Order: sequence, then C-alpha cells, then structure tokens
Amino acid sequence: MTLIRFNKPFDVLSQFTDRGTETARATLSDYIDLPGVYPAGRLDRDSEGLLLLTDDGRLQARIADPKFKLPKTYLVQVEGEPDNSALAQLRGGVMLKDGPTRPALVERIDDPVLWSRDPPIRVRLSIPDRWIRLTISEGRNRQVRRMTAAVGHPTLRLVRWSIGDWSIADLPIGAWRAA
Repeated sequence: MTLIRFNKPFDVLSQFTDRGTETARATLSDYIDLPGVYPAGRLDRDSEGLLLLTDDGRLQARIADPKFKLPKTYLVQVEGEPDNSALAQLRGGVMLKDGPTRPALVERIDDPVLWSRDPPIRVRLSIPDRWIRLTISEGRNRQVRRMTAAVGHPTLRLVRWSIGDWSIADLPIGAWRAA
C-alpha cells in the first residue's frame, strides 16, 4: 500500500488530467510522478495544502468518506476581524443552503509562516483581515468558504493543514512524500 502527502499549490487541479478546457491547467501530474495513486478526497483549485493520495481503494474511501468523521484542519485568512459571536456560530454549526454543518473547532491565530501565494490575495487597505484555525469533520463542496461567508467573513486564502494525523508541517509547497 502506498500513501503520500502532497502540499498542493494554489491553482492546481486535484486530478491528474485536465478535461474540458481549451487551455491546459496545472494538475497533479505536473508534480507527482508516482503511478497508480489517486486523491483521497478533493481540494479546490483555489485552495492550497494537504492532499492525500493512495493506491488503496479502501483507505481512499475511509479518508474521503464523511461518515468516518476524520478531522480536517484549515488555516483560513478571512476578511474582517471575526468577533466572539462569529466564532460561536462556527463552533455551533452554521446553516448553509444544503443544511446545517456539524460543529467546528475554531480559534483566532497569529499570521502563520507560509509560502507566498501566486497570485497574492486581494488586499483592501480599508478592511482588515485575520487568520483562524478551523477544524471540521465533514467535507461538503467548498464548505469552509461557505461557512466563513455565512458568518460575515469571506475567505481570502484557504490552506488545508492536516487530515487526521497527517499534516504538511514539514512539506514545502509543491512537494510530496510518503506518509
């Protein structure tokens, strides 16, 4: 069995081929030259950070399936300064169009030391931004972005830091290693 951790850069698709566009976009094949592995879950093109890949279908399902409630932790740069009320809403679960989310763990954090993003986020001088650490145990489409927007703080940058016990703490952007 093979399991690898990949620190996915911004603007890279979480698949090995790009189907359906005239201009080629960056894919996993631009970074990973290990045959037979497939992503265990997804990470949106405009998100960065940990993506697990494996050649074991059962492990892939266990990592990706929300019924196993594997915690996923994100470092999220949001617009504005989330107050205690906004954080309490995230902790209690947020109502989205597709139903309520499970409660999340969330805390304000100091600006993390991360690689620079290309292109950088849009900075507005009149509106501050803040980093939070958010841990969820489900994985709906664009869930973290929708949660922060629902409490009035749109996501500017999203970095998945860990899934369960696996993290990117020692992994440079664009690199992969055996888990």
